[in-house]
Amino acid sequence: MPNPPIDPEAFRAFEHEGWERIPQRYHNAFASLTSQMTTPLLDAVGVTTGVQLLDVATGPGYAAAAATKRGAEVVGVDFAPAMVAEARRRYPTVDFREGDAEDLPFPEASFDAVTMNFGLLHLGRPEQALTEAHRVLRPGGRLGFTVWARPEEAIGFQMVLRAVESYGKVDVQLPQGPHFFRFSDPQECHRSVLGAGLVSPTVKTIPLIWRLHSPDALFENMFEGTVRTAGLLRAQSADAIRAIRKALRQAAMPYQKGDGVELPMPAVLVSARKP
Repeated sequence: MPNPPIDPEAFRAFEHEGWERIPQRYHNAFASLTSQMTTPLLDAVGVTTGVQLLDVATGPGYAAAAATKRGAEVVGVDFAPAMVAEARRRYPTVDFREGDAEDLPFPEASFDAVTMNFGLLHLGRPEQALTEAHRVLRPGGRLGFTVWARPEEAIGFQMVLRAVESYGKVDVQLPQGPHFFRFSDPQECHRSVLGAGLVSPTVKTIPLIWRLHSPDALFENMFEGTVRTAGLLRAQSADAIRAIRKALRQAAMPYQKGDGVELPMPAVLVSARKP
């Protein structure tokens, strides 16, 4: 069955509206997981004292704040005003601004490094975002971005997809964006960064653990703290949602450790250089 056509503008509007509603819920659900990638991401682009860094799709600002602690000169941008407000509230000394990853509001060759921590997954035109990163980098500057590994490895996503396939509908009416796991493929990462004019790409898988307070937290976090996955779940019938919630609780139980649950959720880290 062919994939439905992508509508970048409708997808952007869907993502934008979603992120405007959930900054605090996203933080509660994913901060402890996604912030695990800030150190390897900043290392990959060489963030040290004096480096001028642009953190794109900064969200609540975790990577930007970590870079500031290293002595970097940091600007964080996000297309959702509510996320920018959340980042400013959490890290008031960091420069956060509204800005679109696909049309960055900066001149050419403005930064030594550009990072994007899981932001590429939420863009209708990821190739354009990579091209824009290349544009604002200085010669020799580095881009780094992260995405989730394949669902076979990032167990939380595998559990959700299997539960929806078993008890609900996968082909729901949502604005279509690029495949969520497109950049989980190292070959696709290489092709895309080279196509944007960057060179010497490296792709690494970084093991992460998602620590949840209970088996029920997997459904709760996906339902409340995401946009695209939440859209899939919210499009199900009430009976299907109940069955999916139960299935996710049961699927998470083998990963119980102490009072909580620990799910393997590896990420893919990609870096490349502007010639």
